[in-house]
Amino acid sequence: MPRPSSSRRIVLAAALALTVAFAPPLVEACTRLVYHGVADQIVTARSMDWKTDVGTNLWVFPRGMQRNGEAGPNSINWTSRYGSVIASGYDISTTDGLNEAGLSASVLWLVESSYPEHDSDKPGLTIAAWAQYVLDNFATVAEAVAYLSTEPFTLISDNVPGEDRLATLHLAMSDATGDSAIIEYIDGKQVIHHGRQYQVMTNSPTFDKQLAMEEYWKDIGGTIVLPGTNRAADRFARASFYVNAVPKTDNPLETIASVFSVIRNVSVPYGLTTPDQPNISSTRWRTVTDHKRKRYFFESALTPNIFWVDLDKLDLSEQTGKVMKLDLGANQKNIYSGMANDAFRESAPFRFLGV
Repeated sequence: MPRPSSSRRIVLAAALALTVAFAPPLVEACTRLVYHGVADQIVTARSMDWKTDVGTNLWVFPRGMQRNGEAGPNSINWTSRYGSVIASGYDISTTDGLNEAGLSASVLWLVESSYPEHDSDKPGLTIAAWAQYVLDNFATVAEAVAYLSTEPFTLISDNVPGEDRLATLHLAMSDATGDSAIIEYIDGKQVIHHGRQYQVMTNSPTFDKQLAMEEYWKDIGGTIVLPGTNRAADRFARASFYVNAVPKTDNPLETIASVFSVIRNVSVPYGLTTPDQPNISSTRWRTVTDHKRKRYFFESALTPNIFWVDLDKLDLSEQTGKVMKLDLGANQKNIYSGMANDAFRESAPFRFLGV
């Protein structure tokens, strides 16, 4: 089938952009982006936008943990090959994290998601453990994609805690080489977008449509005009421009500062509300992952400091490594500064929400 001309693609993308612009705003929203720097500096950032406290704490998981897919009698089982540090959601799910091999995984809201029926012949995996399954088992995006493309399990969703609706998510992965992948379930089918060029992910519409809109904004040019609302398509356009427009430097301090500035640019002001949109999500927290140095930075909207976890200085061994928790408090108000490794406390692991 012949590829549409450049001008036709731009027209189609513009029409799609207008459609999205007049669509109802998302209640839940997030942004994820990957920075490709010099001197092998790869940095991933994500924001967590939610209308209420998402109950996030940071957790350290060592190698050798016995896991269960929490999908009933026919659940997938595995033993973690890699240790990780993660940001939980309600202490029943992994929303974001980095493993000791330098692979990161993040789940973001996608209302268009539709998951397959659970085939009794195939083991199930709760969506709450989807990101953790990736962090536990794979060192690179390519390795994860090669295995997940075989669809070894059925992904099972459940209701959002305290709400009468399913959790509808898509998954982003990135690694120390700058490789990236986006996995969505559309009409019950798994769709994988794999390649270094997939640096940005937000929410609706589906990723293929977001790519079409990216072409539209590339032709206009980010120095002329960029969309400025909190809608997913606008955040996608701004993140796509700025993540490649900020300076490339071999200074890690400046690199982390640049990436934080981009993820802040696509964040939603805390407590934002308008008369016709009373439940707009606010950015609750942001993470920045330094894949080269294995550092996981965390910034809460309600505290004055950025802090980080250095994975190279954690005991993630199967023999002596412990599950540990960093209590961030209600609305992530607890204050930490600098390297926070020593502030973690040994804890029983949380159980993933299952069915």
